[in-house]
Amino acid sequence: MPSFLLVSLNIDAILVELTVHQRRKKLDEMTKREGLGDAYAATLLRMKAQPRSRSKLGMEVLMWVSHSERPLHVDELCHALGTEEGTANLNILNIPVIEILLACSLGLVTVERSTSTVRLVHYTLQEYLSSNPNLFIKPHSMIAEVCLTYLNFGQVRGISPTVRSVPSTVPFLEYASCNWGAHAKRETTESVKALALKLLDGYDKHISSKMLLLHGMHFLDQPFDREDCPTGFTALHGAAYLGCVEITVALLEMNKWDVRATDLNGNTALAWAARRGQEGVARILLEWNRADPSTPDIYGRTPLFRAAQDGHEGVVRMLLERDEVNPDTVDKYGLTPLSFAAENGHEEVVKILLERNGVNPNTADGCRRTPLSFAAECGHEGVMRILLERSDVDLATADEDGRTPLSFAAENGHGGVVRILLERNEVNPNTTDRYRRTPLSFAAECGHQGVVRILLEWNNVNLNTPDEDGRTPLSWAAEDGHDGVVRILLERNNINPNTAGGYRQTPLLFAVQNGHQGVVRVLLERNDVNPNTPDEDGRTPLSWAAGDGAEVVVRALLERSDVNLDTADEHGLTPLSRAAGAGHEGVMRILLERNDVNPNVPDKGGGTPLSWGARNGHEGIVSALLERGNINPNTADRYGQTPLWLAAQNVHEEVVRMLLERNDVNPNTLSISGQTPLARAARNGYDRIVELLRNRLNFIPRYMASPQSTKLLSPKPPEPSKPLSKGPAGLDIQ
Repeated sequence: MPSFLLVSLNIDAILVELTVHQRRKKLDEMTKREGLGDAYAATLLRMKAQPRSRSKLGMEVLMWVSHSERPLHVDELCHALGTEEGTANLNILNIPVIEILLACSLGLVTVERSTSTVRLVHYTLQEYLSSNPNLFIKPHSMIAEVCLTYLNFGQVRGISPTVRSVPSTVPFLEYASCNWGAHAKRETTESVKALALKLLDGYDKHISSKMLLLHGMHFLDQPFDREDCPTGFTALHGAAYLGCVEITVALLEMNKWDVRATDLNGNTALAWAARRGQEGVARILLEWNRADPSTPDIYGRTPLFRAAQDGHEGVVRMLLERDEVNPDTVDKYGLTPLSFAAENGHEEVVKILLERNGVNPNTADGCRRTPLSFAAECGHEGVMRILLERSDVDLATADEDGRTPLSFAAENGHGGVVRILLERNEVNPNTTDRYRRTPLSFAAECGHQGVVRILLEWNNVNLNTPDEDGRTPLSWAAEDGHDGVVRILLERNNINPNTAGGYRQTPLLFAVQNGHQGVVRVLLERNDVNPNTPDEDGRTPLSWAAGDGAEVVVRALLERSDVNLDTADEHGLTPLSRAAGAGHEGVMRILLERNDVNPNVPDKGGGTPLSWGARNGHEGIVSALLERGNINPNTADRYGQTPLWLAAQNVHEEVVRMLLERNDVNPNTLSISGQTPLARAARNGYDRIVELLRNRLNFIPRYMASPQSTKLLSPKPPEPSKPLSKGPAGLDIQ
């Protein structure tokens, strides 16, 4: 890219000349230069040599693109460059188009098509411009002035502070609202100060304060009232938020705003300065006699909380110098500044707080969680070591659910923290929480192989500790498909791979139910894993795999010679029946490849796999079963309903046709209500089914709804089938 860019810039410089002589002369000059720096310098000279208006616009484009706080969108840059200082309203006719801006910049800026943002043509140009600061005179104050002029325009002031999105008519609103302070903080002129004071007068009613808070704060921290306005977010709050020292001083000298005033969430100007790490503003506010550094917000959090939470060491030290600041104060949830600093990994702030005699490192919040617990959960090893240097830190303290720092660290995969804790003798790796879950259980569930290995290095770790549901670490790992963790656990000689949980589900059963093929294969490699253990509903791993259509898992299970193919569940359904009822033809054919599978096993309602396939219209299932030589196509359920009867009843024409092609299918079998398939079809008005049945040569037309009838029943509304019981997976057993 740099070499291509150099060539491009040089060609542009040559082509701008008008005669052959001038172009050759320019080419000769180019060959004597060292690289991109000279090319940039030459291009800037050409830019300045343009007519005054084009030269000015080109340099302004470079200034904005190289000094903006974030990449500017095309329409943002156009509006910024169309803003005239000293004007009261936005002049749409003064906004340049992007093509003009690109032309005036002579190829030094380009538009990123994917984001519609304007950027410098290469990162080396940014380096070049930064190394030549004299190219632009007070760029940040110029940008701040444009931002503030834009925000003071009548069109902008007229926008309601209740809106949440930037109106299309003022696309520069969001950038100007959120970033004028950053530019003013670097360079504040009297003009910038005057424009800022004008904007900040009635700031909580101006749309820019809403934009600032929307884009800069979490929604829980946005002080918006019921009308969605930033009520109480005054000029002092805004200046403190943005860190504008000179503007803050000017506001304080006006004596118009109360330095102790709070916004809707109870934040003072000092609280905002502390939260944002604005040391200069914080110092000024603290020196102002009326400022109270201990004022809590609606959550009971003082400025010290906010500074500690975001790791602003300078503000923390500044606040702790004040006698009235309590370093160990608690908020409404029982959290302390140390809790926040520990949770967010701010090591220096933790050190500063612990240096104070009044800070208790074991203060627990409303859920009985300590700073150590938060640091462990978030994996902050540095904070952990700092806290553990204190002899009075309680390592084994548990929260209201009985969870220790080790438990949280293990769950979140923080191996370093786990090692730090296990190095301490008072830490028990087998401690259980209120649900009797161990750190190993959490690590296994979340698939943290490294943490599992670390825990297993301790010889006294119990692999088989069941929780209150009877589930072991192996069970949790199997359910979530963590085959790596499963392998690690199975390497231990004292592991029990068949421990069943509260619903009598083994690790193998959990893996099968959730379709984790890898875990299934790992478990089946163990000879001591029982592949036939049923759950509380009597369903085996093969039953679940067949019912779910998991062909790969079914094949893996069938590779075990000790798998029982015909084990029935509490409803009497075999794996074959489950597959048939759910229409899993692939599983059916896999099972039927085995000669030892019985295709005629009836369930408790008397239904066979063929009955289920016919009833639900699964043509492939019916076809596969009828190919078996030992299939009985006339087996009736407890209501006397044969596969043909069920297919006719449910209007499965193709299944009826398939069954009638068999000579051994009896089309005249009576149900317990005394109806043949034909009578049932005729009664329900299924003409095509009636036609198929009448075409059978052995049709006996005098069969009727009752022995006394002498004619076929005329069509009547369908008669609902009688349910006996309801099986799992939505299968009705009739």
